[in-house]
Amino acid sequence: MRLLLVEDNVALADELAARLRAEGYAVDWVVDGRDATVRAHDGDYDLAILDLGLPGRSGMDVLGDWRRTGLPLAVLILTARDSFADRIAGLRAGADDYLPKPFHPDELLLRVRALLRHRHGTVNTPRLSAGGLTLDEERKCVDVGPETVELSAAEFRLLRLLMLNPGRLLSRAAIEEHLYDGETERDSNVVEVLVNRLRRKLGRAAIETRRGLGYRLRDSTHTGDG
Repeated sequence: MRLLLVEDNVALADELAARLRAEGYAVDWVVDGRDATVRAHDGDYDLAILDLGLPGRSGMDVLGDWRRTGLPLAVLILTARDSFADRIAGLRAGADDYLPKPFHPDELLLRVRALLRHRHGTVNTPRLSAGGLTLDEERKCVDVGPETVELSAAEFRLLRLLMLNPGRLLSRAAIEEHLYDGETERDSNVVEVLVNRLRRKLGRAAIETRRGLGYRLRDSTHTGDG
């Protein structure tokens, strides 16, 4: 999943970006409200973590622009402003959640996970279930029947994306947009390699290929060629 972090406190942004990447998220970071307004339109982001007190343009103005132009990304406001009026204003402007500073990084990670689950219509529980699989996001492993299978970081990111979009066909380009930040060099066949590695671990029927169109997590009740 790809996140946009908009925060002008360099030390805090460095800490948050590192924690988020350790949890398998691709993170792009900007510090200026003007850059944030444009950057959100340039990438296929799943969620934005948005500070309100930004140079260039306020976070509230940035949020208003995103919503007026119909950007579907979830937005978590992160700010030192903790008054009731500020929270109400942010939520009315289109934020999905509001976390005042100071905060514990673990709380932010849990709120991010909850917002992403809600965005994809999935129940917010510690374990994600879809396609007959159960993914433990804390331990980065998946239950396949009675067995628990360990996943590499890249395998985990791809499987989580597919499980958050059960039955939905995702093109290779869409997968790359959600898995990698703007600075990462992308190997032309990395998605195919990861799909094949997951099939070896989960069973060939777990992921369906539609040639020229993309991939999707197969429903556990469906059979056929992948």
